Amino acid sequence: MDKKRAITLGIALIAVIVLIFYFESLSAKPAISQLPESPIVNISQNQNLSAQDIVKIQEKSSQFPKAPELAGISGYLNTKPGTKISDFLGKNIVLVDFWTYTCINCIRTLPYLTSWDEKYRDKGLVIIGVHTPEFEFEKRYENVNMAIGKYGIKYPVVQDNDYATWAAFNNRYWPRKYLIDKDGFIRFDHIGEGAYLTTEKKIRELLAELGSDVSGIPLGAERGEKAILYRTPELYAGFGFALPRGQDVGNEDGLKPNSLVIYQLPPKLKKDAVYLEGPWTSLEDNLLSQGKASIALDFTAKSVNIVANAIGAPVEMDVFIDGNYVSAEQKGEDVLMKGKRSYVLINQPRLYKIIDGKYGNYVLKLSVPQENFTFHAFTFG
Repeated sequence: MDKKRAITLGIALIAVIVLIFYFESLSAKPAISQLPESPIVNISQNQNLSAQDIVKIQEKSSQFPKAPELAGISGYLNTKPGTKISDFLGKNIVLVDFWTYTCINCIRTLPYLTSWDEKYRDKGLVIIGVHTPEFEFEKRYENVNMAIGKYGIKYPVVQDNDYATWAAFNNRYWPRKYLIDKDGFIRFDHIGEGAYLTTEKKIRELLAELGSDVSGIPLGAERGEKAILYRTPELYAGFGFALPRGQDVGNEDGLKPNSLVIYQLPPKLKKDAVYLEGPWTSLEDNLLSQGKASIALDFTAKSVNIVANAIGAPVEMDVFIDGNYVSAEQKGEDVLMKGKRSYVLINQPRLYKIIDGKYGNYVLKLSVPQENFTFHAFTFG
């Protein structure tokens, strides 16, 4: 009986030891989806704060969240490696802008950001663009560098390729702006376009808390509100982006992940659905042409943009509206004209502006003569 009890106790002891090692292994290897928490910005150790300052900071801590620090940054542009938000606080305020260079909503906000940078840089405003990519090609340093040159961005930009800073801020949108005061508190944030006048007034308010006099700098004017008209929603091409959003091509065959399909256009197109013609392979974030191919779309909008690329040699993409080459009056700024022909030279992974005319309902057709053209998304204005 004692021997059986001893054996039983021995087995129980071994089981306890195995469980201890098991749970320790779990805590040592967090799930791959878990991102490390970004430390909260703290500048109190870097300042000689008065008792009055400490009281003010304590009061703000009950009203406003503390800004997290940049995390998981893979690239630095217009700034030195290792740049942090806390580097600038105490004597500056910081505007953090989440963006990505093919997002049309982000592109429309950039003139305001570059203007604020020029107007208030010497008064204590530091803008940090956090470039969090939507598509795989947007992770490349040289592509982001190309974009900041194109849009005249002179403020620091960091690459958040793994969404670590995005997660630290609990962000979900492009674009999104956070205004951080001199003590590291988020005093204002805004999602999407608009509210430019409101944002600039808040910048001036926080600069005044620094002791900066901005009274001699003219306040920018808010753009007038326009009537809200229906427009075709943003449309994605790759199966990993389109299908989870409830989008698919209008063709009967649909998107076939990682498969080559030769598509045919039906006699009639449904509105707001992408149709394909010719050989296409459906990849996670794009559709890849495998020869002479076309895209057709019945849309409602004033302007149309396409996110596209060419692998290897540039591709000339013909642009048609309602069966004819797009006219000079209706073409976007990236459309070239050669006689009666209208086309876009696709030679970089970026957003191309292809239509910019009168608001209305139209049928768009884009044709490419060769393989290795990649189509990622449509956006509309």
